[in-house]
Amino acid sequence: MKLDRYDLKILEILTRDGRITKSKLAEAINLSVSPCWERVRRLEKAGIIEGYSARINAAALVKRTPVWVQLELKQHNAESFARFEALVHATPEVTECVAVGGGVDYLIKFETDSIDAYQRLMDAWLTGEAGIERYFTYIVTKTVKRPVPGLTPDDLS
Repeated sequence: MKLDRYDLKILEILTRDGRITKSKLAEAINLSVSPCWERVRRLEKAGIIEGYSARINAAALVKRTPVWVQLELKQHNAESFARFEALVHATPEVTECVAVGGGVDYLIKFETDSIDAYQRLMDAWLTGEAGIERYFTYIVTKTVKRPVPGLTPDDLS
């Protein structure tokens, strides 16, 4: 499906505000309501818009301590990566994990009840079968910008 500038603008706006009214959306992209809404429906039918959801501020519900970790594995083969990634998926305290190049293998975000809880979890990983060579812990002191689910402006260029 080929997207034009109106489609891209619709996606950008809905990513930021999924509850925007039809008329406000149409006004924002400089189209009348009917053609604008037809475009939204077409994007939904094509599977580009998968759904709408609310961003929940988990910190308002339960106080969590975010910790970022750079981690390097002892061995760099498919079996080691698969074993480690299975551990990541089985650990609910891991809320984000990306594999990266450039000196470390993974960047991981943990959210635990406390720094002590994080360290006990990491100690268990170190004594288990995770295959960790070294890791560096970064305690979050302040959140400067929170990710917004969905598209970023880079996705639209």
